[in-house]
Amino acid sequence: MIYNNLIYFLVVIFVFSTDTAPKEPLLAPAYGTMVLGGLLVLFSQIAGRLYRRARFGSASAYFSAERRLSILAVLFFLVAVYVVDLKYYLRFLSLGGRLPVLENLGGLAVFFVFLSLMWLKARPAYEAVFQRRYTPAGFVVSNIKANLPIVLPWLVLSLVFDLLSSLPLPRFQQVLTSPWGDLILFTAFVVFLAVFFPPLVRWLWNCRPMPDSPLRREIERFCRQQDFKAEILYWPLFEGQVLTAGIMGIVPRFRYLLVTPALLAALDPEELESVLAHEIGHVKRMHLVLYIYLFLGFSLLAGALARVLPYLVLGWDFFYLTVERLHVSPDTLLALFSGGLILLLMIVYFRFIFGFFIRNFERQADLYVFRAQGTSWPLIRSFEKIATLSGNIRDEKSWHHFGIGERIDFLQRCEQDRSLIHRHDRKVWLGMAAYTLIVLSCVVAVRQVDLDKLAAGNETRYMEAVLEQKLRQEPKNSVWLLLLGDLMQEKKMERKAINAYERALKLDPLNGDVANNLAWLLLTASDPALRDPIRALTLARTAATLKQQGYILDTLATAYWANNLKEEAILTELKALKLDPENRRYYLAQIRKFKESTWDRQDF
Repeated sequence: MIYNNLIYFLVVIFVFSTDTAPKEPLLAPAYGTMVLGGLLVLFSQIAGRLYRRARFGSASAYFSAERRLSILAVLFFLVAVYVVDLKYYLRFLSLGGRLPVLENLGGLAVFFVFLSLMWLKARPAYEAVFQRRYTPAGFVVSNIKANLPIVLPWLVLSLVFDLLSSLPLPRFQQVLTSPWGDLILFTAFVVFLAVFFPPLVRWLWNCRPMPDSPLRREIERFCRQQDFKAEILYWPLFEGQVLTAGIMGIVPRFRYLLVTPALLAALDPEELESVLAHEIGHVKRMHLVLYIYLFLGFSLLAGALARVLPYLVLGWDFFYLTVERLHVSPDTLLALFSGGLILLLMIVYFRFIFGFFIRNFERQADLYVFRAQGTSWPLIRSFEKIATLSGNIRDEKSWHHFGIGERIDFLQRCEQDRSLIHRHDRKVWLGMAAYTLIVLSCVVAVRQVDLDKLAAGNETRYMEAVLEQKLRQEPKNSVWLLLLGDLMQEKKMERKAINAYERALKLDPLNGDVANNLAWLLLTASDPALRDPIRALTLARTAATLKQQGYILDTLATAYWANNLKEEAILTELKALKLDPENRRYYLAQIRKFKESTWDRQDF
């Protein structure tokens, strides 16, 4: 459950934190409110229907309904973000951009609203399955507290970063934005996970110390035997009726061994020791540290790819085709495409790469029983009991654990061939070495990419798409066509520039800048076939009549000269000089050119 919820929250956090608040929402506020309300009502009804079916079922039916509804909650949240433009309405929470974490916390709160509706509908089924009574509010609060540890590291890290970024210390800000800043933040993150996180989770999960008893003393004796230190706590997960145990904390002083009452009741002393050996194996094999290492690897990969992805997207024909067909803003679509690819990477990474390692970490922890007890038979008996008492789940598999049957089969093979233990350890460490090499190679390779070269040609195409989209929004505004023509002319795409200017003139025949820019292009086009000095003179005269500016008179003077009217060209250039004395050198050079050369010999 925890690993599944981790992915759900990672998706929600990523989607909302990378989304950009638009200047105006896609839907009017009244319609947006109606859509969001409709999503909440629909989700509540679906949740009620699913949990009515699970009310008279088993725990597995309850968890199945929760899993499906959690995925549906994520999908509904995505609709709220991209259709309702949720971030538009929550941006005030960031206090003018000073604390973005508060804005992101608001988005997370909306997701918790969906989950709270699910939990309200789940309460009757939960009470029937686990035989425990809750008030509606109490049940929702207990579930929120159970899930908060998943998002707390991100919230704390984001808050620390925002607070540090707001400090009026320029030198510190330079360090913070440098590679050393990333190291500082990551160090703070690790310290939080090692020191503050475990006690906080202990409080949120209502874990209590196991009272002094012969069983506790026996557990303590076994831990001492394994040179292992941790506080032993009752874990009231699902009223303590789930057959499981867990380990939490890297630093021994803040390390907790969690055991559910149901597990203690189901296993005999030798079986219980085998389960404890599994949890101790996680610590001895440094799995808790390696989890952080795997998160760091994803951060490095995502950060490196985020640097180049926008440029890669701008090179895709599909991107521009989508802009044209869907009539969406190019900048919105660029963010959506880039963010979507990172999101896909995140899902694939955690589902397959992270999943591969945690499955094998679990197997490696299973194998620690050979060191602790000399044999795996007590653990095998434990697994058989857990599988039977949990509803015959022996053959069930998940992305983060091998199935209980698979784990038993492997332990039995290891009983026959102990070399498999060493081979599995080697598999894990070789896998981590290969992972490290691949991640570092990818990061280094991406950082070697020449972004200027990658962007060559794509920036013009993107700006063209932006201006075309503005034209679709304001088809009668000639300014966008003027800017488009200027862009095309600057990039030597002269036929497109002429076309844009022509379209602008049809919309606004009395626009002096359009007439001037088109006249200049008809005079100076690098393709002689595009030059038309006669029409250029007509356009330049119109522009000069509409707008008396030095650069416009310079175009008119050039048009006179191109039509062999040198005297008019010189007189007009002198007027331009008088209007714009700051560019005196340019105008004098133009006058000399008009006197000393003719149009036929001039090569623009």
